[in-house]
Amino acid sequence: MSHDDDASYKTLFSAPEVVRDLILGFIPDDWLHGLDYRTLERVSGSYITDDLRDRADDIVWRMQVGGEWVYLYILIEFQSTIDPWMAVRIMTYVGLLYQDLIRQKQVLPKRRLPPVLPIVLYNGDGPWTAKTNVAELIPRAPGLLAKYVPHLEYLLIDEHRYDLAELAAMKNLVAAAIRFERPENEASLMALIDLLNEWLADNLELKRIFAIWIRAMVLRHNQNRLVLPKVRDLRELKMTLADRFETWALQHERRGIEKGIEK
Repeated sequence: MSHDDDASYKTLFSAPEVVRDLILGFIPDDWLHGLDYRTLERVSGSYITDDLRDRADDIVWRMQVGGEWVYLYILIEFQSTIDPWMAVRIMTYVGLLYQDLIRQKQVLPKRRLPPVLPIVLYNGDGPWTAKTNVAELIPRAPGLLAKYVPHLEYLLIDEHRYDLAELAAMKNLVAAAIRFERPENEASLMALIDLLNEWLADNLELKRIFAIWIRAMVLRHNQNRLVLPKVRDLRELKMTLADRFETWALQHERRGIEKGIEK
């Protein structure tokens, strides 16, 4: 994923409502669904290793779960291309997160660590083919050696496993975001903006966040052929897009006429 795409996704998932809908809509697990999502809290995902060489900048949230765990940590990575070594990266990121929690004395009693749910959200064109468990990258080991092969698996959410009809039936912010990535035409894009504006009602901050993300997504899909000014909310974004799409269509029509005259 390019730097700009990664930044726009990180902006989108800086909203707790989006993280909540990712879990409730795309991870079928009764225990996770029973948690109190009002306790979602963004934590720093920017940390360095003890030797000051490797650095990570991840989306990390935590949520109160009660009992001896106290918190569940959720680490989210975004991918637009297939990384065959993703399992190794996730193992590294989880290790860095744990190092940071130890450094900040955020560990559990008796020197134990809280659980981490690592999620990879993939929006690339082809199906995801990389292994999801680091153990699958290592040949089968004989005898005693097998005991020491590392095991760490991430949860993959591949956007293209979901068809548009299935997504349209969900009142879910992440489902809407996936539909924005795969609009049928300009009219469907505008209708989605209206729907999102209705869902979010008085949530001005989330409207602003989605407007920023949709603008970045449209620019990416049009390979920056459109010129879009920065916008503050969804209504302003829709007006801007309508104007730009009309201008773009007229320019294409004019070029077609000019080419016809030249012939």
